[in-house]
Amino acid sequence: MEATVSSVLLSLALATLLTCAWKAVNWVWLRPRQLERCLRDQGFKGNPYRFLYGDYKEFASAIKEARSKPPMESNDNDIVPRVIPFHQYFVNLHGTNYFAWLGPKPRLNIMDPKLIKEILSNIDVFRKPAMNPLGKLLLTGVVVHEGEKWATSRSLINPAFHLEKLKLMVPAMNSSCCEMISKWEVLVSTKGSCELDVWPDLCNLTADVISRTAFGSDYDEGKQIFQLQKELTDTVMPHLRSIYIPGWRFLPTKANRRMKKLYNEVGALVRNIVDKRQRTTNGEEGDNNLLGILLKSSLETTDQEQGHKNIKLTVDDIIEECRLFYLAGQETTSALLVWTMVLLSNHQKWQALAREEVLEVFGDSEPYFDGLHQLKTVTMILNEVMRLYSPAALFVRNIHKNTKLGGFVLPAGTEIMVPIIAIQHDPEAWGEDSKYFKPERFSEGIAKATDGQGTFFPFGGGRRICIGANYALVEAKIALAMILKRFYFELSPSYVHSPSLLLTVQPQHGAHLILQKIF
Repeated sequence: MEATVSSVLLSLALATLLTCAWKAVNWVWLRPRQLERCLRDQGFKGNPYRFLYGDYKEFASAIKEARSKPPMESNDNDIVPRVIPFHQYFVNLHGTNYFAWLGPKPRLNIMDPKLIKEILSNIDVFRKPAMNPLGKLLLTGVVVHEGEKWATSRSLINPAFHLEKLKLMVPAMNSSCCEMISKWEVLVSTKGSCELDVWPDLCNLTADVISRTAFGSDYDEGKQIFQLQKELTDTVMPHLRSIYIPGWRFLPTKANRRMKKLYNEVGALVRNIVDKRQRTTNGEEGDNNLLGILLKSSLETTDQEQGHKNIKLTVDDIIEECRLFYLAGQETTSALLVWTMVLLSNHQKWQALAREEVLEVFGDSEPYFDGLHQLKTVTMILNEVMRLYSPAALFVRNIHKNTKLGGFVLPAGTEIMVPIIAIQHDPEAWGEDSKYFKPERFSEGIAKATDGQGTFFPFGGGRRICIGANYALVEAKIALAMILKRFYFELSPSYVHSPSLLLTVQPQHGAHLILQKIF
């Protein structure tokens, strides 16, 4: 009897071992070769698949080389080779219809506007991929909800970004901007001008705005959350640039322990605020910030769009949304503002036109919501900055089942990459002057500028459009208006023009400007 039990257990163990071995071989070799044949048969080109690592070496080398290049000329906007150098490398090698290997998974480059529109609209097939290296740790803003819970999440957050809610957030945004402006005025007060790296201050400004508009009266605790979140992001990023090894995140390495500790600290702080707000909220103040709106909507929601009733976000879901708001909101708006100041420093004519418009609309008063819609020149400038220096340089989607895209049939397991910034620099779409700063191209709106082709999507598009787009633009307009009213600015001789991609397109060596106070 004992021999029989031992034999059964041994057989089970052997079967389990063989099954795991088969899955591993299929994952690292058989399935990638099958995907490669499928893509090549449809006309896509790429390097042959190499065991496990794929094209990681080429990716890493291209990025390292780009970051070590000499600085660009300050008026040179041809930043695609520096910001997404791996894209430029594969285009030079294989043309625009290429695929590259990130480990055992092929990433397919898509630049056809019609195909991009289909990708953005069909969220059931083309999904944001979970970032494997750290699993749940990357819920700090990289992973999104899927399926029913994802739809519920969006339906709950959307009210926070309706225009009537954004209008209520303007005073908080003004307060944050006033603090930064006051700091700058002190620095220039002695000589009337000074040299300043504005990049750190703009990062602090957008974090401050998020803390005020997300947490309201819990603003100080919100600032602490941001500081921890930033440290967590800095710790996570090196892992995103390395190959994913299943199970690695469970090992008690120094980096993994640190990330887990930071993740838990952020979660505990947000949970404390949520618990406190749940106990005390009963008035209007709670409805004017993101957390209050989330809590209220969660209690009342019925997801009519999806036909699911009584689906509510849990406290854990709300915590993750607050994490996402910090990561996405702070990074994108600070990047938009810094490149706007750099480009207006290079183009004093447009700086003067924008200042004239701001003074005409607001005079001596602080920016107010209705006046922001009258800033036509400022809007043109911001659109052109987002075209040339899109905060998000690319986006990635994962195909989870075999699907048709245009005339192609793409297999499950393929990733799709859309290089936003390359498309928005493409001379075929934007003309021979596509690398030049020309806000006038948006004088008749985005549709006219793109000739209806859908080649401008810094906030995504379709059902995947960023729900915080209006929030970011309101914040950027307020900050820019207040800066223009109080300062002239130009590039410092010490400014080094070297755009670089981290989470967003950022100035690798800061943004050193000379500020001169307007008396």
